[in-house]
Amino acid sequence: MLLLFLKERKAWILFFIVMQIWLNFILALDVAFVHTSTIYINSVNIILFILFLAWRFFIETRYLRKLNVMIQLEKQLDFDTLLALFPDGCTPFEHLFAEAIEEVVLKSREELNAVKVDFSEENDRTLIWIHEMKTPITAIRLMIDSIENPILQKKMELEWLRIHLLLDQQLHNTRLPSIGIDNMMETIVLQKIIHKEIRELLAWCMEKGIGFDLVDLEVEVLTDQKWFSFIVRQLLTNAVKYSDENTEIRVFVTRDQTGHVLLHIQDEGIGISKADLPRIFDKSFTGSTGRLTTASTGMGLYLAKNAAEKLGIVVLVQSELGVGTTFSLCFPLKNQFLQISSR
Repeated sequence: MLLLFLKERKAWILFFIVMQIWLNFILALDVAFVHTSTIYINSVNIILFILFLAWRFFIETRYLRKLNVMIQLEKQLDFDTLLALFPDGCTPFEHLFAEAIEEVVLKSREELNAVKVDFSEENDRTLIWIHEMKTPITAIRLMIDSIENPILQKKMELEWLRIHLLLDQQLHNTRLPSIGIDNMMETIVLQKIIHKEIRELLAWCMEKGIGFDLVDLEVEVLTDQKWFSFIVRQLLTNAVKYSDENTEIRVFVTRDQTGHVLLHIQDEGIGISKADLPRIFDKSFTGSTGRLTTASTGMGLYLAKNAAEKLGIVVLVQSELGVGTTFSLCFPLKNQFLQISSR
């Protein structure tokens, strides 16, 4: 901070040096000062100037020190408390600076609150629309079940499933910001969730001739059932979407050396290119693989990744073009879960 202060006051220092040079020039030329000690005068002036700079350094950096303390407390205190602690300053300029900052902060806060209100209202409207759509969707499902032509019934069921999955994706996208108050941690059996989600995709799987190989799924984990089901749904949907016809999707469980449970969903699809792999969890990113189908929205993996992080689940992926893709869900240990839930 001292170097910064000296740099800020370089005009003062330059002015003092120029005045000292001028003073010594006068003392050297004027015969009236022939017996005056220039060393004494220069020494006194330099000492007084250094004392003056030290005094100004203490006065002017006091305000900056208060600001630094407030910055260090930023993560520990709420916004209102921080605003109350904002230093007023001692000098007229510091008072003016503090007033300007407070005015800007208050105006920004008002605009932020307005944006939050608009966002909340938009979320509410979206949720209402989704719930309103469930009524005709349910009615369409009942109508599909009554169709006698099996070929037409399968086609209608497949289109219904696509609409259902898109609505479900939008519903969880809207609820994702409030996942912290929307979840309930409980012990669930992986096999039960996997079987349920596969049944939901049965029409799609039958159309493409895709089968499932389920291995060692009688494992219990601690998580939120609703959000975990959504994560599995997105990964299974991706596996079915990008799998070749008449192939198999393998779902199995392993444990790593530290005891973490890992759920793997492995397909034999077209795979993901190395260039796209680092970005597949980005919002709205479809990549070269996603462009092969108009059904890709680039939201499924983004939502699955964000929901998993909220639950303390790590999403891993391995893929090779032409070979297939394996998504893995690594569940936290009990002590890690307690740390996550206490945040």
